[in-house]
Amino acid sequence: MKILRFAFLSVLIVFVATASSQCKRETLPESKARREWLPRTEGFAQKYTMDQVLILSRHNIRTPLVGKGSVLSRLTDSNYSWFAWEGDAATLTPKGERLETLMGSFFRQWMDENGLLSDYGKDPYAFRFYANAKQRCQVTARYFADALLPGRNPDVEMNVQYDTMDPVFHPQITKFSAEFEQKAQKEIAELFGNLDVHVAGQYSTIEKVINISGSPAYPDTSSFSQFPSSVGYKLNAEPFMTGGLKMACSVSDALVLQYYEEPDVRKAAFGQTLTVDDWTDISAVKEWYGDALFTVPSVAVNVAHPLLLTILSELQNEKRTFTFLCGHDSNIGSVLASLEAEPYELEEAIEKHIPIGSKLVIEKFAGKDGKEYADIWHIYASVNQLREESVLSLDNPPMAHRVRLRGLNENSDGLYDLSEVEKRISKAINAY
Repeated sequence: MKILRFAFLSVLIVFVATASSQCKRETLPESKARREWLPRTEGFAQKYTMDQVLILSRHNIRTPLVGKGSVLSRLTDSNYSWFAWEGDAATLTPKGERLETLMGSFFRQWMDENGLLSDYGKDPYAFRFYANAKQRCQVTARYFADALLPGRNPDVEMNVQYDTMDPVFHPQITKFSAEFEQKAQKEIAELFGNLDVHVAGQYSTIEKVINISGSPAYPDTSSFSQFPSSVGYKLNAEPFMTGGLKMACSVSDALVLQYYEEPDVRKAAFGQTLTVDDWTDISAVKEWYGDALFTVPSVAVNVAHPLLLTILSELQNEKRTFTFLCGHDSNIGSVLASLEAEPYELEEAIEKHIPIGSKLVIEKFAGKDGKEYADIWHIYASVNQLREESVLSLDNPPMAHRVRLRGLNENSDGLYDLSEVEKRISKAINAY
């Protein structure tokens, strides 16, 4: 059963930004590979020059957020064994490191084709790598940076103690009142209705996969639906969930990660044969959970506020050629919702909103008409590219979905006026 998506989405987005008018680049010939990856109108390369790239990335594959003896073992058939994860809970896996290297190497090819990499040699300040201090984010940024600029060892910025939450990436409520909570709860009711009803079918799929009736928690817990779900808020804390959806999300998350890591698809499903649609339904539970927590309008602009300020500052920094910001799916989801992105579901992915390691991309262009433009994409590895660790290249690129912002008009070449995108970001900042 497919879930009707009400919440505003995200994704991995990469922002490609236009450079300063004082530093125009020679127009490069348009390649067949690039046209096929990011569809452009005929003659596009003769009209626009790409000047800057800004990426808002989700970290790559990590271990589950909960460890041994957790809700996973209590809810799963006692005879089943979960994947033998390397490392502590919530840390980037070796496969996640390799996948991020592949993505960074692809962006090196793509940016070199667009004449952007040479700017690092002229001024390292033109490139910024900034990640949340959590291990999975810092290591993701490190592997991406080293693949993008091999041998250069660029700095990866960390502004708080290692493995803690940087306020810029922490999706916490920083402005709270009774009025805020009332408005947020009303938005949840309008956009999501009963949180458990919409995913009842997906609950059933997960319960069958883990054989909950054979778990230590049975019969006290026979179904996630028996525990009504609700969302709550506190000042200087992330939105929180109670009830069956929170429990189901932990299992959904771990199953999806197991599917990415375990080569044997039957083993990933504890010996069962699942279709891609089944895996999509399993993933949908954790995405529904994240959407309910972070993408309702009043919550999104609240939790994304410091990140929106950073993004706007980077886009307006005329000396910057490339920015890589690495955080979490909650960061991408809240930013997309704040910018009023039109809902979408990604192709060739079981995570339809924000696949692991995906990037939200805004391209910034200088037009031959003297104006600045922006294009926005969600870039991500397909589910097969993730599972198989496919080498990414201009001949085998990652997936790309163009992101549209509700109410903004693009020109005949599919681009937004950069000033309109910046106004939309400012609108979200002011809504805080």
